[in-house]
Amino acid sequence: MGTLLSRTDVILGRSVSLAPLTVLELPPDEMVACAAQAGYDAVGLRLIPATPTEPRWESIGRTRLIKDVKRRLDDSGLRLLDVEIVRIAPDSEIAHDFEPLLETAAFLGARHVLVAGNDPDPTRLAENLARFASLASTYNLSASIEFMPWTAIPDLRSAAELLQGFTGATAGILVDALHFFRSDSRIDDLLQLAPSAFHSLQLCDAPGTPPPSLDEFVIEARTNRLMPGEGELDLASLLQALPPDLPLSVEVPVAGGRLGDPHLRASTAMLAVRDVLSKTATISED
Repeated sequence: MGTLLSRTDVILGRSVSLAPLTVLELPPDEMVACAAQAGYDAVGLRLIPATPTEPRWESIGRTRLIKDVKRRLDDSGLRLLDVEIVRIAPDSEIAHDFEPLLETAAFLGARHVLVAGNDPDPTRLAENLARFASLASTYNLSASIEFMPWTAIPDLRSAAELLQGFTGATAGILVDALHFFRSDSRIDDLLQLAPSAFHSLQLCDAPGTPPPSLDEFVIEARTNRLMPGEGELDLASLLQALPPDLPLSVEVPVAGGRLGDPHLRASTAMLAVRDVLSKTATISED
């Protein structure tokens, strides 16, 4: 079991959330309990499996599990930063496919819904993303576009171009540190966008040299990341280029037996984030 951490303050002005991929073996209600125990002040929940091999829970609708998640969120005081993950495909029917998720997310008090682009037709993808963002806004939810190198939204510039088709505060960009540095994205690209374009930053670390193939990169992204500060990604520059109050989400899936206990994994990740943020603040002051 990891060290019980205090949740009495937001770390250096930033809200820190536990991303579900860090502790994916836990059901959503236990994810909430794990995040509270490890000292986070927010949590993310994966209500739709991203792959066929992931655990499946009764997590859509007002099921017994979802009611328990709601109770645990209320009792702990944790905020629900986001739920995931919507994949916009060529045959997606936005209301039919995703409104039950949006209803559940709204019931739980979520702020954002993560969205990925899996449609190679850029016009159709943009139209469906706009439809999804509009539908989400009727539930007081905002769409967070997550770019990933193996999808139809492969980098920051692609995500930013899609945002131009939206109006109001119904959509924004989630920046995943691994996807950012493994894609054709640059720090200067971040600086060209308004602070309001960003919803959150997912923190992790990795070796400086990328995997030799896209398939191996997918494996790295889903199962073999490093704790913030353990690798060679330029997290300090990334943090300094983004708004200083941007919420952070810690997404650190690890492979094999390393940090096999999810509670230890969550608390270790929180300590790593505290260390990275402290070091970044020191650099900024110099």
